[in-house]
Amino acid sequence: MRGKITIFIDGNNLFHAARSVGVEIDYAKFLNFLRGNSPLLRAFFYTGVDEKAERQQGFLLWMRRNGYRVVEKELKTYADGTKKANLDVEIAVDMLSLADKYDTAVLVSGDEDFAYAINAVAYKGVRVELAGFRSNTSPRLIDVADQFIELDSHLEEITKAESRFNHNYHSGSYHISTRNSGAFIRVQEEIQQVQVQQIQQVPEPEIEPEPPREAVIDQ
Repeated sequence: MRGKITIFIDGNNLFHAARSVGVEIDYAKFLNFLRGNSPLLRAFFYTGVDEKAERQQGFLLWMRRNGYRVVEKELKTYADGTKKANLDVEIAVDMLSLADKYDTAVLVSGDEDFAYAINAVAYKGVRVELAGFRSNTSPRLIDVADQFIELDSHLEEITKAESRFNHNYHSGSYHISTRNSGAFIRVQEEIQQVQVQQIQQVPEPEIEPEPPREAVIDQ
């Protein structure tokens, strides 16, 4: 029923959505989960980049070597000091321009701005699956997609074991948002600095697509 698929991942949106629920995506497992048994045309990963951020460059190198086609745009610095890169246009254009090459589009994003693009692709006869964390996904997106894959229900299949432990421990009455946990972030950064140096020896470095203090991403 799915036929040949193409995956379009809004990297910055996914990163912040996963972080908001206290988990970290294992991108090797994530690709296998989204693909399933279907033939894959491409798996695109879109993200804003800071060329001076070595940790991020190491992460993107790993992605390119492990099945992803990385599409990047340099972060723009605004008057208030924030950095931002919007790749909505690139994602929508790629979905439409390749529509005759695949049967099913798998869009990973919660951004409501993609509702029109989903409809446009659907009018070309393409099936559209939407994957995201429910709390960070626009209801309008869910309504226009042919199928919604709720990532909250598949944490074991898409996240790193240590992040699931943190998610389970901090859930319910023990809930603590890792978004505001400075100590957690500092520990993660120390680990990442070591693992970038060992990128050839480890399966996947603990590196974030975009350090949260360097960018503010529109939902």
